[in-house]
Amino acid sequence: MDEIEAGFDRLVKRIEESEKEKTVLADEVRKSDVALLTRMAKSTKVMIPQIGLNMLERGKQDTKGELYDTSFIRKKMIALGKTDTVGVRPDNPDRKVDDQFCVFSEDGKFYELLYSFDGFLVDSYLQPITPEQALSCYGLEIMVMLYYALRDYLKGEEELINALKLTLSYIYPEKF
Repeated sequence: MDEIEAGFDRLVKRIEESEKEKTVLADEVRKSDVALLTRMAKSTKVMIPQIGLNMLERGKQDTKGELYDTSFIRKKMIALGKTDTVGVRPDNPDRKVDDQFCVFSEDGKFYELLYSFDGFLVDSYLQPITPEQALSCYGLEIMVMLYYALRDYLKGEEELINALKLTLSYIYPEKF
């Protein structure tokens, strides 16, 4: 039993040491989170035209809940996070904010995309924010979402390349 207890004690000690190291490293990352997010955004900016979406700017909703007469923001963007709403829109205090998102645009900037809905009209307000503001409001999760966006894009590119190679090997079996 002494060997089992000694092994168990070593295991517990290693876990405690790992927890301490994880805390130290996480604190160091938090100190540099704005710099890291800024660098990640700079690297991601060039891919947003391929992976981003044109977000809804405004539209009308019919009685079935379907949108019509829609217009979209011209810049492509990726959504990175959602948070509790700020209450009212900065551009129009009479408009309640129903949904609030952090988005990253092809112009290399972070924005808050605020949606309002009055039962008929859905419209939005795009408010520029700094990386510091994005992190303070949406947390470190936006960095994870930025990473996932790139990872998923790479995975899709690899699948496309493999499919093209397979197609070419079928068309030209002597070359592949």
